[in-house]
Amino acid sequence: MLRVFAQAVRTPDLRQKLLFMLGIIVLFRLGSAIPTPNIDVRAVKECVDVQREAEGFGLYGMLDLFTGGALLQLAIFALGIIPYITAAIIFQLLTVVIPKLEALKKEGQSGQAQITQYTRYLTIGLAVLQSTTIVTLAESGRLFPQCGEEIVSSNSVAWLALMILTMTAGTAVVMWLGELITDRGIGNGMSLLIFTQIVASMPGMFWNIQLTRGWGIFSLVLVVALIVVGLIVFVELSQRRIPVQYAKRMVGRKMYGGSSTYIPLKINQAGVIPVIFASSLLYIPMLAAQFNADTGWAGWVERHFQRGDHPLYLAFYFFLIVGFAFFYVSITFSPKDISDNMKRYGGFVPGIRAGRPTEEYLTYILNRITSAGAIYLGLVALLPLMAFNIINPGQGLAFSNTFGGTSILIMVGVGLQTVQQIEGQLQQRNYEGFLK
Repeated sequence: MLRVFAQAVRTPDLRQKLLFMLGIIVLFRLGSAIPTPNIDVRAVKECVDVQREAEGFGLYGMLDLFTGGALLQLAIFALGIIPYITAAIIFQLLTVVIPKLEALKKEGQSGQAQITQYTRYLTIGLAVLQSTTIVTLAESGRLFPQCGEEIVSSNSVAWLALMILTMTAGTAVVMWLGELITDRGIGNGMSLLIFTQIVASMPGMFWNIQLTRGWGIFSLVLVVALIVVGLIVFVELSQRRIPVQYAKRMVGRKMYGGSSTYIPLKINQAGVIPVIFASSLLYIPMLAAQFNADTGWAGWVERHFQRGDHPLYLAFYFFLIVGFAFFYVSITFSPKDISDNMKRYGGFVPGIRAGRPTEEYLTYILNRITSAGAIYLGLVALLPLMAFNIINPGQGLAFSNTFGGTSILIMVGVGLQTVQQIEGQLQQRNYEGFLK
């Protein structure tokens, strides 16, 4: 990896892209540290410390992870890239059920540009909704239940509306910065921004573990994180290659085809999306309980889901991840479409007839791989959570949000993807391998 980055720095146009990407990341982190108007910065800092020592941030820990700490600091980039991620997932699901969106997707680049524009509109709408929720919780004191201080300087409608407008505008700026990286930098801009925020949260959490639990627990946490990283790298680079042979065809007076290739099927075909789905779904009852704290069912939800160490929470979390993994793969990978495309261009799997038998064969292979990938995702998400609950009872959810499978899965995935794109661009500029 270091060799790849060294070669990229020595290449003028790649160096320019890397410097542009780093400049955008610096601006992004700067906006994550600027507080929203009408916020008492000192009170917020004290409340964060009190809440962390008391019971952690089980409800908002994952969201705060994706914002690099900006959410609980109530910065202008408090929502980060969360609304865009939600909007993109929603449209990816709607593409399957709405014929018009499916037709746009099949139109190619023009159709995808239209879907992207719809995603931007939905992102702004979700940003308004989410910022209103955060501001309401902060104004009412339910954002930090263990803290009695007032963190909002004024409760007037005008000031609260300004806070909502600022956070919404911050989301729009973050979305624009991510698209700039995608267009003029290297890698996927939105993924790199999430990567940046997760990495930014780690030093503070590591130092907090060392201060509160000592060097022994700190070393144990480091070992657990390295084991999870090794497991994720191994599985993420693993794939099942299905061979495909293309028959020779005579077109006019020329012979085409006769080549062989393969269909790469990753073990983790769904990526980190099922974990995000499952976490979001489990946060819904906890968020509802925040607004109905005096009811009996809210107390039951708090006892079983708030701390993240109850067996019922762990079981729900695991089965939701497995279920969403199968669901997401089924809507993003179509064996029927692949089989039809292979048949159209004269391709076939050796030993399997083209058409329906090929579709059934691909479905069989995909189900087996998805089963292994879904169990892998569930274990990666749960094992760090269980380990941290043993290390620090009651705070496992807070620690696992930063060092758990979800965050490390995102970092490893984005890191591998970015390095692969840099290598691809380097190969386009270096033809030594073809001349040897």
